[in-house]
Amino acid sequence: MTDEISALAEAVRGADSVVAFTGAGVSTASGIPDFRSEGGIWDRYDPSEFHYNKFRADPAAFWEKRIELYEELFSGDIAPNPAHDALAALESAGHLETVITQNVDGLHETAGSSTVELHGNGQRVACESCDGKEPLELAEGQIADGQLPPECPSCGGVLKPDTVLFGEQLPRVALQRAKQYAQNADVFLAVGSSLTVEPAASLPQIAERGGATLAIVNLEETPVSETAAFDIRGDVTAVLPEIQAVVETS
Repeated sequence: MTDEISALAEAVRGADSVVAFTGAGVSTASGIPDFRSEGGIWDRYDPSEFHYNKFRADPAAFWEKRIELYEELFSGDIAPNPAHDALAALESAGHLETVITQNVDGLHETAGSSTVELHGNGQRVACESCDGKEPLELAEGQIADGQLPPECPSCGGVLKPDTVLFGEQLPRVALQRAKQYAQNADVFLAVGSSLTVEPAASLPQIAERGGATLAIVNLEETPVSETAAFDIRGDVTAVLPEIQAVVETS
């Protein structure tokens, strides 16, 4: 264990408010493909197929392509990895306030974390008419039975993935909550994110301006690595459990 990891763990242990912000690097160890890196999802799929305008114009055709994407994203035994578990354990022990995530796989919630989901949750669908939420399995079952597009069981409206599609704004309430958490944080822990996608990438800067200790845990350099108090280059599934272990044994 490095001195930097130990020092960060001590900062987490002594803080009143610690907020974690997570990106795709937290979920790749669980078998979730990355979207934007070389060889990622958007190298194999045309992003325009998943634009909100495409959904509005032809929801049936949109869902045909979406189910293919879901099969690639969520096929197999997808489960939280040690990074998810470490964050959930820190929260359970009172050392972490919440997880703000760009990920849509729902693994933080499965692990037991409270979350602010900036891009929604791919394990849910939402009705365009009544805003009702349903599990993805309901839409998958309808589609398997030949119902395209899937329909809301409450009002008959068209169901949409409960995620932010291209051409949509981030959920206003979720973004406001995320900014508030960042502004009030004593330690802001950015994990597994390139910190290049706006507006979520501005959250570390909001935290710094609010006086937070900014910590980066990522395999590669980020745009805020030079100003961060901690810039740990490493595998999040190894680093986060080490931080948790020090926090809970100190």
